[in-house]
Amino acid sequence: MMTTDEMTDLFRIGVQAADPVQAVQDSLRAAPLPDAARLFVLGLGKAACAMTRAALAVLPAPAGALVVTNYENAAAVAGAEVMAAGHPVPDENGLRAALAAEAMLAQAGAEDRVLVLVSGGGSALLPAPVDGLSLHDKAEVNRVLLAGGMDIVAMNAVRQHLSRLKGGGLLRAAQPAPVTALILSDVIGDDLRAIASGPTVAPIAPRAHVVEMLRASGMWDRLPEAAQAALQRPEEDLPAIGAENRLIGSNRQSLEAMAQARPEAQILSTALVGDVADAAEVIVRTAQDAPCPLALFGGETTVTLSGTGLGGRNQDLALRVAIALDGHDGWRFLSAGTDGRDGPTEAAGAIVDGESCARIRAAGGDPAALLADNDSNRALALAGDLLVTGGTGTNVADLQILSLAR
Repeated sequence: MMTTDEMTDLFRIGVQAADPVQAVQDSLRAAPLPDAARLFVLGLGKAACAMTRAALAVLPAPAGALVVTNYENAAAVAGAEVMAAGHPVPDENGLRAALAAEAMLAQAGAEDRVLVLVSGGGSALLPAPVDGLSLHDKAEVNRVLLAGGMDIVAMNAVRQHLSRLKGGGLLRAAQPAPVTALILSDVIGDDLRAIASGPTVAPIAPRAHVVEMLRASGMWDRLPEAAQAALQRPEEDLPAIGAENRLIGSNRQSLEAMAQARPEAQILSTALVGDVADAAEVIVRTAQDAPCPLALFGGETTVTLSGTGLGGRNQDLALRVAIALDGHDGWRFLSAGTDGRDGPTEAAGAIVDGESCARIRAAGGDPAALLADNDSNRALALAGDLLVTGGTGTNVADLQILSLAR
């Protein structure tokens, strides 16, 4: 059975496989951008600093370059303006960044080219509310969707119709300039419409479908009235839009790199998604059936909040597995976000084993009660099981490792 250090090292191999610097430069060298009078560069998402830095190292000096990322990953990028904003809940700095992006794109003409570098997190980082909607309204929509356990694709289908820049809106802002987008996927299945809410692709679904989905899920009545009004407006007659979209990194590629690093490893799922309780059952069944000594999973689960505690989907998943396999020997499980941050915490996730719950109880905690209060962060901190990596500069969803004694 792998040690915690070995599991951490294997997780880092997965993260390294999604290295945005290498991915961007490989793409631009394999297929150089067409000649243009001027180049404008917009980096968007948790990996935006690294992606922009990589692009500027191999491209001519741009006429304008703007980077919008989350606070934790913000860093200086020579030749570009860097703006940090709130994630997962949009804030005023994100609104200022959106206005700056629109102002830069408005300068681009038909003889110019716009390069957009897209990574996960971009949806919340660049809020540009449609007319009649405030930033506070958009933030409230995000909170409702997150608390309701809505999956990322469905969330982005809603967000696209509440923003000027999502669902192809960035292309409209850049017209008539042609656009090339290099995309690092944090969405399982790599649907380009869902990554950062698809700024350079068509919307996921029409407004009528989004409204129907929200009503069916019971979230419609919890949305701000301004959001309800915006979603019920007639569908806009949008101009034809298009872009060259290149997928340059994904969760699957990270899993494959991890499997190559450990010959005994098997990728058992590339789509560990849906409710975190269901995902925990998958892990527990795998541990009990022991199909292989080292099982790898990738995905992005959802958590429905009912308590007042602190945590994230990976910590919640790890705690559920620890409770289900409490006292059983011969297993160790890691679940973590490749961006290095799980929910509104400093942890990327956790590494648990059969003694995790015993350690929590010894420290004065009740594992089940803490889970019921959505307080997985405190529970795992009591156990000493949190995995803290710091910001990684990339984001391709979550990775899970289950190591079994054979």
